[in-house]
Amino acid sequence: MDVNNHIPVLLEEVVQLLQPQPGHSFIDGTVGAGGHATAILQATAPNGRLLAFDKDAEAIAFARQQLSSFGDRTTFVQASYASMGQHAPHYNFTAVDGILLDLGLSSRQLDDSRRGFSFMREGPLDMRFDTAQEVTAADLINNLTAEELANIFWRYGEERHSRRLARAIVAQRQQVAFTTTTQLASFIAAETSGRQRVHPATRIFQALRIAVNDELVDVERGIKAAVSLLKPGGRMAVISFHSLEDRLVKQFFREQSKSCICPPDQPVCTCTVQASLRLITRKVVVATPEEVATNPRSRSARLRVAEKVRKTK
Repeated sequence: MDVNNHIPVLLEEVVQLLQPQPGHSFIDGTVGAGGHATAILQATAPNGRLLAFDKDAEAIAFARQQLSSFGDRTTFVQASYASMGQHAPHYNFTAVDGILLDLGLSSRQLDDSRRGFSFMREGPLDMRFDTAQEVTAADLINNLTAEELANIFWRYGEERHSRRLARAIVAQRQQVAFTTTTQLASFIAAETSGRQRVHPATRIFQALRIAVNDELVDVERGIKAAVSLLKPGGRMAVISFHSLEDRLVKQFFREQSKSCICPPDQPVCTCTVQASLRLITRKVVVATPEEVATNPRSRSARLRVAEKVRKTK
C-alpha cells in the first residue's frame, strides 16, 4: 500500500495483533498520513468506525483526503490523543475494540522543511505538531538558561554532552540567535569532536521536539485514557521510536498486567489489585530485515500490544 510514498511501519504486525473485524470500532490516536487507518478501515468494512486524532492540522487534512473513499466511517479530531478520554464519548466511541498509537513522526512531517523537524533540510527551528501552539524550538534554544537547556538535552535526548553543549549554545546566541535547523545542526557538529555513528545533532533535535510538544506527558496520559476506552477483550497497540517512549509503555503495560502487588513472602493477598491488561506481546516486536530494507524508518520502531481484561469480583 502506497499513501503518497508514505509507508506505515509494522503494518502487517499491527493488523495481525489488533485483530480488526467487520463492524469493529477503532481509535487511531496519531492518524498521520492514514496508512494504518486505511488497513483498519479495510479490515472493519463494511460498517466499522474509526475515530482519528492528530495534533497536526495538515495531517488531518491529508488523512481526510486519503480516507475519503471510506465515506463517513471516519471521524476526525484535531487534538492530541492524550485528550481522547474527553473527545471519544462525544462521538460515541466508548468501549472500543482497538486503539493504535503510532508515536513517530510521519515521513511527510520530516520531509517538509517548513516544519523544522529535520536537521538534514534547512528550515525554521519550529518542530511544533500543532502550528497554532505558541512555543517553538527556536524559543527554547534562544531563551532558556544553560541549565534548563542541559536538562532538556539530557532528559529527552540522553545526550551525554548536554551541559557543555548547552553552555556553548547560550554563549553563541549572545552574538547571533539560532533561527534555522541547519544553523543549529552545524553549530552542534562543530562543537562535537570525534567520529560518531549518528549525526551529533540527532539527540538534540529529538530532545527539542519532545520538549516543544510535551510528548512524554502525552504518552502517559494517552495510554491511561486508552485503557479506559477499551472494551474487555479490546486491544491497544503502541509503536514507539525511541527508548524513552518505549520504556514508559513497557512499564505501564507490566504494571497494569499484575494481579497482586503484595510482598512475595506474604501468604495471603491483601492488596486486592486486579490486572487491567493482559500482555499480548511478551517481547517487543521489531521490523523484519525485509521491511527495514524497503523502509529504513522502521529500523527504530518498537511495537507493544496489550488486551484489556474483564474485572472479576
